[in-house]
Amino acid sequence: MKNIFKSSLLLLCGVCLFTACEDDNDSNPTLQQPTTFVLNTPAYAASAIDLATSTEIPFTWSQPDYGFPVAAQYQLQVSLNDSWTVSTDQAAADESGATVADYAMIEDVFSQAKGSLNAAKLAKALQQIALWPVEAVPATQLVKVRALSVLNADTIYSNTVDVNVVPFYVELKDAAPVLWYLVGSCIGDGSWGNSADGIGKGLIPLMTIAGEEYDKATGTGKISYTGFFPAGGQFKLVQIPGNWDIQKNFDSFAGIDATLFEGNSDGNVVVKDGCQGYYTVTLDTKSGDIAIEPYTASTPRVFSSIAMPGGHNEWNAAGDPMTATFTYDGAENHMWTTTLTLGADAELKFAADGAWDFNWGAVEFPYGAGTQNGANIPAKAGVYTVFLNDITGQYMFIANE
Repeated sequence: MKNIFKSSLLLLCGVCLFTACEDDNDSNPTLQQPTTFVLNTPAYAASAIDLATSTEIPFTWSQPDYGFPVAAQYQLQVSLNDSWTVSTDQAAADESGATVADYAMIEDVFSQAKGSLNAAKLAKALQQIALWPVEAVPATQLVKVRALSVLNADTIYSNTVDVNVVPFYVELKDAAPVLWYLVGSCIGDGSWGNSADGIGKGLIPLMTIAGEEYDKATGTGKISYTGFFPAGGQFKLVQIPGNWDIQKNFDSFAGIDATLFEGNSDGNVVVKDGCQGYYTVTLDTKSGDIAIEPYTASTPRVFSSIAMPGGHNEWNAAGDPMTATFTYDGAENHMWTTTLTLGADAELKFAADGAWDFNWGAVEFPYGAGTQNGANIPAKAGVYTVFLNDITGQYMFIANE
């Protein structure tokens, strides 16, 4: 009887275990692999949406049938002919200009089954695809829109819906180079003045490098600053004027020479005693790599003044003088700045000490690296904050919008 009871108990436990396994399977559904999902046709689709006066154009879609709710990421794409073979980013990457885009990916990412096309971004995307001359922008344009869903690196696409818009001309420009700024006791006025209006005072920008390429869409690439760093001088880099949250400190520098520099408790880079000299700070804004290395060329000349002679001031070698940016006690200045207003396009150069013995020019605008007796800089009409490094000839015209 005991054996019968034990066998019955064992059978009962087995049944319970089997039932529990079935319950576990029921509560852990399998991830499915859908091939598409539905982008809903908006109620306004038949109307002509004026992109110049609109802000956001809303869309909704069904969540793809993954088998259960998931945290997918969604984006919207647009095309003029329902062809989705070459994106505007792919076309921009072709330096020859031979690649023609037939669709654009709008950069905004959504985590729910709804999102909006920014009207200004849509207008730019359509211009990138169609490349309309300013006089040939159509009165209305039929736009094909589709959504995509990304989950676990797998991408699926929705159906396409039609939307009518009134486009406008957008002047296409490459993205401006991404800037970072030096700040510290040996930078600018030495005040550690990280503020929105501190550029050229407590904040000094790193500038583009001759021969380097910059991403047309993002503006990322290598930027640098060359100058004199005194013993005991401290510094770091910030990306957003007035904000300390995003910075490059001592621990950010790759392979920094510990015989020349050290870090302190604030994360600052500190020039060791006896190690004052000329150094170049280089930051790759695409990879995030940053380094500081000795400047090995001949000792730079120190100038008392820099001006901006050109067609706008009858090529006066002392015209439109610039201001020294490095003014802390004991500073050696090689960075200059000014605000320049050009009522019309004008060629110009940089000249030192009110004469033409030392001058810098190049064919690039608004960023470049001038050389001694180089070409005139073809500046465009506008109002600019201008910077020049007289060691490297690097210059930068930042439009004041």
